Formats: sequence, structure tokens, C-alpha cells
Amino acid sequence: MLKMIRDTLRGKSDSKLLKKQYSFFQSVPGGYGEGDHFLGINNPNIRLVAREYFSRVDFKIITDLLHSKYHEERLLALIMMERQFNKASQKTSFDLQHQKELYQLYLTEIDVINNWDLVDLTAPHIPGRYLLDKKDRSILYQLARSGKLWHERIAILSSHAFIRKGFFTDALKLSEILLHHPHDLIHKAVGWSLREIGKRDLNTELEFLQINSYQSMPRTALRYAIERFPEPLRQRYLKGLA
Repeated sequence: MLKMIRDTLRGKSDSKLLKKQYSFFQSVPGGYGEGDHFLGINNPNIRLVAREYFSRVDFKIITDLLHSKYHEERLLALIMMERQFNKASQKTSFDLQHQKELYQLYLTEIDVINNWDLVDLTAPHIPGRYLLDKKDRSILYQLARSGKLWHERIAILSSHAFIRKGFFTDALKLSEILLHHPHDLIHKAVGWSLREIGKRDLNTELEFLQINSYQSMPRTALRYAIERFPEPLRQRYLKGLA
């Protein structure tokens, strides 16, 4: 089965895309994705393969793909995990156990979830959704304080599952922890989270910006946070006059 999946995936490779991927995902020396390898396969085609095989793969195959040196194989494994998680939505004891095992596998293999697309496409849908009805979400705070870039981004992106249901407390606390992070990828994630909160409750976002001295926020985080504001209000924030 594993060979069949890999052969199917490689059959969708595009040499023109392959040349672009190393730059796009900064896998060049010194980049945040340094050392990663690619096959030249776009996300829609990866999703097609995931749709074909996800219901037939066990954790052994998923884990083998997660340990691949190829970015697309790791993404394929994560998307298949997400599809299995979604399928286990009937809340029977079997479904709940399977969702728990997928969540645990995600955390066990967290170090291979090592680029922004791998994080963004799965963190809200596996750890985020799993923790949605759990009182103990301390793992997200551990990840946010880990000092590891991708763990930190997983923490803040997982909170998007809560935001979508109208629960903002954890997203706001995580945003505060990560607000002055040194990396631009976290600035974007924090700003994105605040923007999503503001789309649902503008006053909550405005309060956060005032309490946390928006004038001293990283500029990228601020721009993302306010990009949906009415233009006059957005300009006041950009000029520090709000």
C-alpha cells in the first residue's frame, strides 16, 4: 500500500513547480525550511491522493509518510489524518478513541510538522478541534512557550478552531504570549488570529490592541490584525492615532 501511495503521488509531479518550491518554502541554506526536499506536487493533487487512500491507511503507513524527507509526503500524511479525524465525527466511543489517537500521533510526531503550510492546514483541524470541548488546553501554552518556531505556530493556529466557534480567550492569551516574538512567521499568525477575532467581535480585538499597546506591536502583526478595518480606522492605527 505504501509503495502504491508513493507511486500515485509521484505521478502528479510537475518539474516546473519543483524548481519554485525550494525558494517558496525557504528550504535553501539559512531559510526556515532549510534541508527540506520536494517532489513538485501542488496541494490540490495531494488532496486528491489523500481522498483516494485515507480510509485505507493505518497509523504505520501514516507514520512512514510523516518520516519522509519529502515535504509533500508529510503533508499527505497530515491531510489523511485530518480526513480520518473528520470521518470520526459520530461521537461513538470508537470515533472518540480514534480522534484521540490521531491527536496523540500529531503531538508525538510534532517535530516533522516543520513548515507553515503543514501547520496551517492541520493545526486548527486536529489539535484545535480535539481540544475544542476539553477544559485542559495547557498543551497549547507549553507549545507557545517552547522556543520552537513550528510548535509556537501550531499553538496559535490551533486556537483558530476556538475562534470559529466564538471562543476567544485562549487565542487572546496565546497572542499575548507570542506578540513580541522575533520571527515574522509568528507575527503573521498572531495578526491573523486577531483579525479573525475582529471579524466576529470587533470590540474584543480593539480592546486587545489598546491593552497591549498596538503602537509597539511588530508592524507585520498589526497590519494583519487591522487589514479588515474600515479604511479610516485602519489608517489611524497605522499612524498610531487610534
